Parts: sequence; C-alpha cells; structure tokens
Amino acid sequence: MPDPLVDKPRLTYRPDIDGLRAVAVLLVIAAHLRTRFSGGYIGVDVFFVISGYLISSVILSELDSDRFSIVTFYERRIRRIFPAMLFMMAVTTIFVYRFFVPLEVEGYARSLLAALFSSSNFLFWHEAGYFDAPSAVKPLLHTWSLAVEEQFYIFFPIFLILARRFFPKRRKEALLSLAIGSFVAAVFTIRHDATAAFFFAPLRAWELLVGTVISQRYVPAICDAALRNIASGVGLLLILIPAVAYDSTTLFPGFAAIPPCLGAALIIAAGEFGSSVVGRLLSIRPIVFIGLISYSLYLWHWPILVFQNTNSILISGVADNAKSKTLLVAVSILVATLSWAFIEQPFRKGRFRPGRKAIFLISGLALATLTLIAVGMISSKGFPARFPLDARKIASYSDRTADEAAFREADCFVGDQNTYSDYKPQICLAQTGGASAKPSVLLIGDSHALQLYPGLAAVFPQFDILQATAAGCIPPLKTDSKYPSGCEQLGNFIYQNFLAHHHVDLVLLAGRWRVDQFDQIQAIIDFIHAHGSQVAIVGPNIEYDVPLPRLLAISIRDNRLDRVHAHRNSTPQKVDQLMATQAITVWHVPYISIYGDLCTPNCPVLAAAAVPLLLDTDHFTSEGSIRFAEAMRDKKELHPTISETP
Repeated sequence: MPDPLVDKPRLTYRPDIDGLRAVAVLLVIAAHLRTRFSGGYIGVDVFFVISGYLISSVILSELDSDRFSIVTFYERRIRRIFPAMLFMMAVTTIFVYRFFVPLEVEGYARSLLAALFSSSNFLFWHEAGYFDAPSAVKPLLHTWSLAVEEQFYIFFPIFLILARRFFPKRRKEALLSLAIGSFVAAVFTIRHDATAAFFFAPLRAWELLVGTVISQRYVPAICDAALRNIASGVGLLLILIPAVAYDSTTLFPGFAAIPPCLGAALIIAAGEFGSSVVGRLLSIRPIVFIGLISYSLYLWHWPILVFQNTNSILISGVADNAKSKTLLVAVSILVATLSWAFIEQPFRKGRFRPGRKAIFLISGLALATLTLIAVGMISSKGFPARFPLDARKIASYSDRTADEAAFREADCFVGDQNTYSDYKPQICLAQTGGASAKPSVLLIGDSHALQLYPGLAAVFPQFDILQATAAGCIPPLKTDSKYPSGCEQLGNFIYQNFLAHHHVDLVLLAGRWRVDQFDQIQAIIDFIHAHGSQVAIVGPNIEYDVPLPRLLAISIRDNRLDRVHAHRNSTPQKVDQLMATQAITVWHVPYISIYGDLCTPNCPVLAAAAVPLLLDTDHFTSEGSIRFAEAMRDKKELHPTISETP
C-alpha cells in the first residue's frame, strides 16, 4: 500500500478550494461593506494559505522532476495576475480623472506606480499615519496583498533552488524554519509597529508557508472520514468566528492570524484524502463559481465601493443599508464575471490564448502606458484645470501638512509618527509663572482634542493652553494592553506625574467619543476632581463619511452643493445628545457641544470664505478650530471661574 505521506499524487482540481476562495473573498467584501463580519479582512489570510498551497505544489513538483523553469513560472504568474489587474487599473484611472480632486489624483498616481511594480504594500505602510488620507479615497488600497504575494514569489523559488542545491535533504527543515522565523518576527514586530507587521511581505510569509507545509504533507494525514469532518468543521469555525469577533481594533496579524490560517489549512488538509460535509458544501456549484471569479471580484469590488461612497456612481449617497450593499455586491459580481470571462480566461487558455512573447509584450506595453499616465498625473499636480479656482483652493486643505505647526503635532501629539519620547512637556505643558501667571486649561484626549488647540490658543490668549493628546486614544488612567504603548506612557505621565505636582485650573476632555467610553470618562473626572482641578467635556465633532474638502470641491465643480449634507454622519450627533444628558445628570460637569455651538440650525461646511470647516472627515482646519473657539467664547462656555474674556 502506498504511503500517503510519501507517494504524493499530482495536484488535481479541487472544487472545495474554489469554494474556500469564495468564502475568503466574500468575507473581505463583507468587512469592506461594514457588516457584522467586521473581521472579514481575515479572508486575505485565507487567500495567502490557499496560494501557498497551490503554487508550492506546482513549484516543488516541478523541481523534484527537474521541470522547473523560472521563466515559465513567471509567465504563469503574469497570465494569472496582470491582464485583469491592468485592465482594472486602466478603468479606475479614468474614473479617478473624472471624480478625484487634484491632491487625490496625485496620491492615486503614486499608488498606481506602486501597484504596477508590486510595491504598494510599502507605499501604504509609508502613508499609514493617523491623519493619512482615508481608505475611502484610495481605490488601489487593496493591491497591497497582491504586492505581498508577488514579493514572496520573487524570492521563494530562488530560496527553493538554493535549498535544493546546498541542503538537498533538509528542505523540510528549511521550510519549517523559514515559516517559524517569519511568524516570530511578525509577533515581535506587531507590538512595536503593527503597520509594518500588517504590510511587510517577510512578516506575512509564514501564512503562505502554512500552505506550503500542507502541500508537502509535513503534517499527519487526515485519512479517516470522521476526522476529516471534524477537521474541516473546526477549520470553518476558525475562519468564521474571527470574521465576526475581530474588528479594526484587533491587534493583527500576529497571534490573531493563527485561527484563520489554521482553519484554511485544516480544510485543505482534510480534502487531501477524501470528502467531508464542509468540503461538499464548499463544492456547491454557485459557491465554486464565486471562487472561480474570486480574483476579479477582489480586484473590482473595492474601486466600485470607493467610487460609490465618494461620488455615488450607482445610487444616491453611501452604501449604508442592506439594499444598497446588496446592489454593490451584485454589481461587483457582474463586473467580476465579465472580467473573468473576457480577460482572465482568454489570457490563460483557449484558442485565442497569446503566446509567451505576446503576453510579455502586451503586459509590458500596458504597464508602460499606465506608468506614463501616472507620471503625467504627478507632474501636472493632478490636472487642476479641471476645477474652478475656488474649488481648487478648498480641495488644497486636504493637505494637512500646512497646519501641522498650528496643531503642535510634532511636539504634543503621540501617535504613529511621533512616539512618547518625542513628546515635549517643556513646550506642551508650559505654564506662565510669577506675578503674570495665567489660568491654565489642559487639553486631554485624542486627535479631537488636538484639533481644538489652534482655536483655543488664538481666541483665549488670557489662558495657558496645555496639551496632552494621542492618536486614536484618550490617555488612560491605568495600563491596559488595549491601548498603544505611547498612549499608556502619556497617560501615566499626565495623571501620576504632572497633575500630582502642578495645579491646573481646568482640564478639557475631548475625543471622538463612543458610548462605551462613558465609564472611562467617569473615572478620569473623579481622578481630576480629587487633584483639585475642574473638568469640562467637549462633545463629538461634526463628521462626514469622506473628506469635506473633496466633497465641497466636487460639489462646486458640479454646482451641486446639496450633495454635501447627504454625506454627514448622524451617529456623532446622537452620541452628543447622550453625552449632554450624561454630563448633567451623572458626571455633573460642564458640557460643550460642537453641534450646539455651530449647527444653528444647519451645520456649516465653511469656516471662512473658501476655507472648509474640516480638513478631512472629522478634524477641524485651523480656521474651523478658531470658529468653534469663538463660539465657545461668545457663549462663555469655559468654566465660570476662568471664563472672563477681555
């Protein structure tokens, strides 16, 4: 009897793997559509395992039979990846020219160049600051995963060839060592730089190598039917549970990536030697079909969603209800089907399949053309002549680098770019002493506290405005692993050191508040009161689903300013109403409502002539900050004991 661990049959078509692809891509789409599958991004990890399994099976089989050719391997990769991707990029580029403002066009052009040369993961890692342009205006953001795969497959065949030459009897040990090393590096990195752990190919390589390990049967075979059902059932649960339980706050990949990768590996391994209930379920024809078109579906769903949410290309408004989300999925599947049938398939098989020279020539010409277009977009600064002058001026506020000094971001904001070691208490917490001492107001909070500084400093010169702000986090009272380390360090310093030794007249708490933060707010209020300072709370800011400067610029160009308000989010205003009641009845502190001060009755979109109120979706421009501070002054909303104005 042949040993299943030694006598490996040639890889044959497995419909259950296409079904697993369908699960992966549908989870990714579900996450992008903000459904209950908030952790659906783990579908990418499932894709990595599948890719590692299938491609390793082919490479290693060809190496073992002395049939492997680097040129042939990359020809197959080009046929599989390039035609559909290049066509998607060409169409997306046309839509970007039509719908994006100049600064966004420049950003898109950089991402186009990066995607064309399989380096978009590095670009998006480099751009991934707290105030970076939101994903809603990055139609090629999803190409980061393709870049990770391509970088892996540039070096993986070379690694295998070298291992075969120098360690011919140690391939298993070499592959396992590489996988373990990649995983350990990812776990070590994620705590210090989660963005790098997410985007870097060497730190994701272990996920593809999990597929390699399964393809070479370096794990025990699952031959028993009962065990196959158990393994595949557990595997499916290990994928679906994280897809529901994880969200954007989950520390990922690291240890959190183990369940979905292990789940995919169990399903694949269970199908190696027979069927199972899960395998038969995944082999149902409609599910298999989604798997067959999964690459095109992955390529197209994200640009469609971006242009819908930024420019309403299919329906009015954003995709925020079941009907509109269903429509987006249906359109994505339709476009993907056409892409698969008329682009993917002809380049891979059939009588019209181009030869090797033709595929290299066609791909090279398309790549060169798109490269020239991207360079033209950058050199022209996004073709600004498409917009009226006032629209261009408003759109320019999306570049927040001009306002960084006004917010004291480099010195007083702990985040991705500035660590706690960059925080400068001598600047951020400076108090006027002696006979000329001023009352002091300490801003504590996240970027929604940071945004208040320019206005407070300009409108209330009679106060010392102090600042302790961090990215995406209200500095906590106690150490908690759910907070970034820099945020914890800032909180420890402010509460246990600074406030213990310095009197502050008023602490102004501000943040991008959520209802689940109410207990944290209560604890901070009690602590500050116990240290002899007063407290006031600033409520949530006005918020849009896409950057306000681009909304205004597009609306001015199209003479449709009525579109702007349709993009304003309603949730922050609901939280504002709850917080106003909570402040009066439970916290017993003054409450300052941005909605109450500015939205009288309608929320403004401009801070001044040709100056937007916000620089992105939810942060004031300097002028917007000043406008809000003026409203605070007019209503005497800082604490009565220090709110006397000149």
